[in-house]
Amino acid sequence: MTSPAAPPPSQSSRGWIERALAPIAEVRPGEAATALLLTSTMFVLLGAYYMLKTAREALILADGGAEVKAYSSAGQALLLLGLVPMFSALASRVDRMKLIRWVTLAFVVQIGLFIMASAGGLRIGIPYFLWVGIFNTMVIAQFWAFANDLYTPEQGKRLFPLVGLGSSLGAFVGSVQAAPLARAFGPLPLMGIAGVLVSVCIGLAYGANRANRATQTAAQKKVDDVPLGKDGAFSLVFGNRYLLLIGVLMVLLNVVNTSGEYLFGRLVTEEAVARFGSDAAGHEAREKFVGGVYGNLFSYVNFVGLFLQLFVVSRLFKWLGVEKSLYIHPIVALLGYTFMLRTPSVQTVGLFKIADNSIDYSLGNTTKQALWLPTSREAKYKAKQAVDSFFVRAGDVLQAGVVWAGHAASFGIPAFAAVNVVLTLGWLAVVHSLGSEHARLVAASRTEPDPRAAR
Repeated sequence: MTSPAAPPPSQSSRGWIERALAPIAEVRPGEAATALLLTSTMFVLLGAYYMLKTAREALILADGGAEVKAYSSAGQALLLLGLVPMFSALASRVDRMKLIRWVTLAFVVQIGLFIMASAGGLRIGIPYFLWVGIFNTMVIAQFWAFANDLYTPEQGKRLFPLVGLGSSLGAFVGSVQAAPLARAFGPLPLMGIAGVLVSVCIGLAYGANRANRATQTAAQKKVDDVPLGKDGAFSLVFGNRYLLLIGVLMVLLNVVNTSGEYLFGRLVTEEAVARFGSDAAGHEAREKFVGGVYGNLFSYVNFVGLFLQLFVVSRLFKWLGVEKSLYIHPIVALLGYTFMLRTPSVQTVGLFKIADNSIDYSLGNTTKQALWLPTSREAKYKAKQAVDSFFVRAGDVLQAGVVWAGHAASFGIPAFAAVNVVLTLGWLAVVHSLGSEHARLVAASRTEPDPRAAR
């Protein structure tokens, strides 16, 4: 963790880098190197993930395993019950840079093994599909934990919008570049490129760590070099109210968001059938309609999400703080699902999903990461792994159960929307409790040079 930040400097005392970054985040003298290296790490990591994700779709469909999507989250949750304790045990034995190096390299080696297995004629679609879901949660959570470990709550509030921009840009560029690369070279070379990019993230993280250590005292450096305590990831979560609230938040958010995706997809499908019929003759027209609707949706979500991350998130953090910013996403969701109780249509629900998803990918993601700033190092690395991986996948499993029960009860779209209204009210209640706990922890951290609040 860096030394407590000095009072805000005058505009004239800032260098050209700090002034150039001012529209995105308030970067103070001495902070630019670490912040830009962390931003670059997230950019490269998310770009690599979207390449792995694109290869996943090609491999799973080629293996005829499209139905695996129906139960993949349950499989990932079961795998994570074993993987998270293994990660926690390793974190108790090595310092943070060795943890990042060995865990990331393990995933890079696994990419190589998948490539060799597929080149040798083995069908890797289903195991690779499950593996990408694990990578998405564990590796990304690890690097965000590292970012949390480098900053005080005050610094993270100012600088996480910039780091989050790297994540948003990486996802956008990765998704745009992955499709032509996959068409030109196929999924295996795409996986190889992604593996190289993930390896680059290790070097960028080491650079960020070195830049951060240049601002630290000898005592702070000594703390950061010590392995974490012996507490397990799940025991940390269930033994602390604040951490458990974050876990419940992730479950509820995931259920509501995934249910919203289901409702929009169902509306689009029903509209396509209404326009072009359900027979074979209208199949191509239905495909083009659905593809056009989703293509427009993704384009608008990417554009609005980037705009929010560039120009809005840092200002909301500055004006409202993390606690009040937590309310924005569930309020938008509550308004959207309440409207769906009456007259849902592809156009109106599409507008809602643009707002919902763009907020989730920008303000929502940055706010969720900032919740970990006032917690202990053990919580940042271990409990965060449990929450961002197992709890997220548990939310997916719960959402599948909601859809199954709704189908069994012959729910229409308004009935599913009513369920989401109730869940969103629960989400708001959790946000209220989280905000109070977060404010308490941040206040405590201001009186402690090296906070270890949420053990």
